[in-house]
Amino acid sequence: MPSRDASTHWTGGLQKGNGAVTLDSSNSGTFTVSFPTRSGNPDGQTSPEELIAAAHSSCLAMNLSGTLEAQQLEAEYIDVSAEVTLGPADGGGFEISGIAITLRAKLDGVSPEQFAELASTAEKTCPVSKALSGTTITLDAALA
Repeated sequence: MPSRDASTHWTGGLQKGNGAVTLDSSNSGTFTVSFPTRSGNPDGQTSPEELIAAAHSSCLAMNLSGTLEAQQLEAEYIDVSAEVTLGPADGGGFEISGIAITLRAKLDGVSPEQFAELASTAEKTCPVSKALSGTTITLDAALA
């Protein structure tokens, strides 16, 4: 499997500086980041937490699709949102204090209980979930 890469060019200090994150592999964009917008109002800028949320939601949608396919099932649609929270860390600094995932899918032929089990399996086997295993991840999964 291929690897993917991104880079950031930063100038200035933490509070007054800013950076530009470039999605190098896809060349699909460059995005401004700064600490004040990371820890406050986004003001049109992205943040590491938003990028992690994007990675997690897209990975889980793909992984659930594969989990369903292994059971000869296919959802009409899968919607996943991930909310990544930045909070103070014990001993100083910051940490990702939690990730709340909301998953909805339109899928015929399974009970809500079966779907909850399939969604849980997909979350636990999702590569991004595995990479973030040191963080509390909550899953709210239901049929639409």
